[in-house]
Amino acid sequence: MSEVRAAASAVTLALAGALLVGCGGADAEPEALPAGVEVSLVQQRSDVAARQAQVRVRNDGDTPVTLGAVEVADPRFDGVAVRVVDRTTTLAPGRGVDIRVQLPPVDCAGQDAATTTVAMEIEVGDTAYRAESDISDTLGFLLELYARECLADALAEVATVSIAGFTPAPTGQAGGLTLSIEPTGAGTARLEAVDSTPLLMYVAGAPPAPLPLGIDIGPGASATTVEIPLVPQRCDPHVVQEDKRGTIFTVDAVVGDVRGEIDIPAPPEMKARMLTWVAEWCGFGG
Repeated sequence: MSEVRAAASAVTLALAGALLVGCGGADAEPEALPAGVEVSLVQQRSDVAARQAQVRVRNDGDTPVTLGAVEVADPRFDGVAVRVVDRTTTLAPGRGVDIRVQLPPVDCAGQDAATTTVAMEIEVGDTAYRAESDISDTLGFLLELYARECLADALAEVATVSIAGFTPAPTGQAGGLTLSIEPTGAGTARLEAVDSTPLLMYVAGAPPAPLPLGIDIGPGASATTVEIPLVPQRCDPHVVQEDKRGTIFTVDAVVGDVRGEIDIPAPPEMKARMLTWVAEWCGFGG
């Protein structure tokens, strides 16, 4: 694990410990969720780039329930996910809420499949306590996230792959994306293709499709760059205004004998330039 990820994990653990110690003391045994309260874990498109998820809580009991600190634990993570906004939420009977949590770094020495649990500060009437429960990943996103990020970690041992440049072009012409590959000299990998995004594709006038790369990386490989053509996939102002993953490029990769996908995001400044270019290329830019 990198020093940055280790530091992030330490901060996450410290915050979680501070948040949940207050309910009955550090040694208090957790209790079950109140009758009628159900929980599940989901990840919306808007959560993906920030590596967040949401604890969905539904109160079908007869009594209002107040929720304080929330943490989600899973052995596939190096630390626990904690509530993004430090606040309390009161759920009347029949109401529900999605509580956003920040996911910690993955622990690639962990398990591919595991039990996920949630712990919450609960207040019912005058009684406050800590409740714990298993929580289901209803969309199955955790397994995919774990596989994708661990493959990215493995690729980083072989090479640094990043978006290094972007060149806009006039309307009707293809812009250019520069993919940088800097081998470390250790291990082998192959970059097979880059998938189109919800915003961008690679061939004008054709259906969106992966662009073959066919790049092999090994101990003797030299640093290189690859120029990738870009054209807008859709000229829809809402697509740009509501963009979530339009400048995150998914690469089909093989590292060692493991095949999967990794996400390579454009840096923030470059993302802004790409969105501006799409608007101008499509004719609705300011």
